[in-house]
Amino acid sequence: MDRYLGVMSGTSLDGLDIVLVEQSDSPRLVASRFQPMPAGLRADLLSLCQPGVDELARAAIAEAAWVRLAAQTINNLLEEQSLPPSAVRAIGSHGQTVRHEPARGFTLQIGNPALLAELTGITVVADFRRRDVAAGGQGAPLVPAFHQAVFGDERTRQAILNIGGFSNLSLLAPGQPLRGFDCGPGNVLLDAFIQREKGLDFDRDGAWAASGTPDPHLLKALLSDEFFCATGPKSTGRELFNLAWLDRHLACLPPIVAQDVQATLLELTARSISDALTAAQPDVERILVCGGGAHNLALMQRLAQLNAPARVGTTDAFGIAADWVEAMAFAWLAQRCLEGLPGNEPTVTGARGPRILGAIYPA
Repeated sequence: MDRYLGVMSGTSLDGLDIVLVEQSDSPRLVASRFQPMPAGLRADLLSLCQPGVDELARAAIAEAAWVRLAAQTINNLLEEQSLPPSAVRAIGSHGQTVRHEPARGFTLQIGNPALLAELTGITVVADFRRRDVAAGGQGAPLVPAFHQAVFGDERTRQAILNIGGFSNLSLLAPGQPLRGFDCGPGNVLLDAFIQREKGLDFDRDGAWAASGTPDPHLLKALLSDEFFCATGPKSTGRELFNLAWLDRHLACLPPIVAQDVQATLLELTARSISDALTAAQPDVERILVCGGGAHNLALMQRLAQLNAPARVGTTDAFGIAADWVEAMAFAWLAQRCLEGLPGNEPTVTGARGPRILGAIYPA
């Protein structure tokens, strides 16, 4: 039985999810650790998501800091488990996405895997997305193949919904090919708006959003974006959905109180998911939610209302805690790479065919 580490640092930039997994017929979570992102590093990484001065040097410095944070967390986790580096076959490191523009032929995740291998003494598999983009795909989402491997059920039409900074769906139906795509903003606008308006990192339980009322005119304007009309394969990022995008819409409407804007952003997340699901798999029986959005009580309640009679819950009840699914997926992708097996799903990403994903940096 081989052990792998998975490292996931998502578009929310809140921190690093790191898991230790035993891989056999199905992955087993052995240990996990969340490492909050230091404010300065978060600001540096966020600044790289938009064009700026001296980007190459700033990216190199920021990714070195990101790697040192990841390596220290990994080393601490292994020490707690009384395991030497040699007990782990590989680290699957997603890195930190700073640009995602597949329409222009590129996606960029920084994370200096060579330095990570040096600092941990463990083989690192990284750069999973670019091979799929090179093959004509979106490079995202990559988690649906993992979702199918661990949650597939030949009796149930289900959707696995990951809500991180952005939301994505994996559609699993008996006798049908796997499908999946990005739906739109998950937590990214909710977090950014409350950070600007109230100085809070996130809206705990969706309480601030629940205190307001969605503005129908703003919601209609936001949902009119052509991204929501497109069918998969599709993916998105901060290049499209950001505070500047929101502010352009707000500028065209009469003033809206802040809590109603937050309520509208929560409704945007819920509606964009529900509308996409209705269009792609209207007879879904079960929706399993993972990612940080699974902790947003108001969002979960709204998803249940919009998608009734489908049962809405988290992945916890099916063997994997919602917080660790994505990090486990990259441990799984590392194993696929080392065993020479494809990691993408062309029906999801639109790539020309299955591809082995990742570059290997030996210990």
